[in-house]
Amino acid sequence: MYRFHLGLADLAAVSFACSPLQETVLSLRMWTHPASYPAQQAWFRRLRPDFEQLESRRLLCSLIAGNRYVADFLTPRPAGPAPSFRSELGVLRATDPATLRVELERAFLPHDGRLPTPLAERLAEPARLLEEICPALEEYWENCLAPHWWPRARSVLEADIVHRARTLAQHGVGVLLSELDQRLRWGDGVLTIDRGWGRGRDVAGRDIRVDRRGLVFTPSCFIRSANTFISDQYPPAIAYPARGQGSMAGALDRPSTSRALEQLLGAPKARLLALLHEPVSTTELALRLGVTPGAVSQHLAVLLATRLVSRARHGRSVLYLRTALGDELAG
Repeated sequence: MYRFHLGLADLAAVSFACSPLQETVLSLRMWTHPASYPAQQAWFRRLRPDFEQLESRRLLCSLIAGNRYVADFLTPRPAGPAPSFRSELGVLRATDPATLRVELERAFLPHDGRLPTPLAERLAEPARLLEEICPALEEYWENCLAPHWWPRARSVLEADIVHRARTLAQHGVGVLLSELDQRLRWGDGVLTIDRGWGRGRDVAGRDIRVDRRGLVFTPSCFIRSANTFISDQYPPAIAYPARGQGSMAGALDRPSTSRALEQLLGAPKARLLALLHEPVSTTELALRLGVTPGAVSQHLAVLLATRLVSRARHGRSVLYLRTALGDELAG
């Protein structure tokens, strides 16, 4: 159990970020524990031929412990709301090699009792191990994730963050924190994560004072419940399951719309409006409807001009969402 103590200044500084490096590292769980992430299975079946061609796949899979833990240094806290993969990889490359043994043992030994052979064989030279891990992750990113999976996943993650911003604006920080995940509890200035470790480990829990260091939340496609660093020595950060992952599970049926709405707006705009009950990017809308992003943009421009949808920017992406008027019209 972790207890994050937040003052008023800390609450004002709570932020959200998408982390491509976090998703790259945590996505390795799909190769070791695929049944835990059903929404991603179809995508990773398609990626398997490319993954199996990677010379470093054995090293990559060894980074995931039997209980799905990863060492903290592999997922550094994002420095901004939408960092690039390369900038985050630069942070990873700058890790002090002397910390690798401690962090790997902290991740693996309590559950597995030993380090995987690919890691144990290399730990005599931790700097060299780090030099192998970084290009291995980069190759995995460039050949497997970045071409097709990441654009779709990024849309889901960014839509989640825009939804959280809307919750904050409409209901306040208390509701925002309480709705992120069922293992999170908020009250009296303390955000508690119940890690479910009630088997003799950390039963008393840990108290972490945010102390103006900022608390960053990162949505993820590869965690099943809210989690944080194994060590409480890192700047405060919490990963939580992203909403809307079902849209990645495969081909989607076209959204149902009423005949009256189609007669009023035309079928393409009516279908767009039906999809915009949650924030979605132009790219994601095009994928769901099987049309070009340009065609989507033309219809969105009309919906914006008539105030049926609004838009918000996150990083380099623009996400669209129905307004209250759009909600009433979509029924």
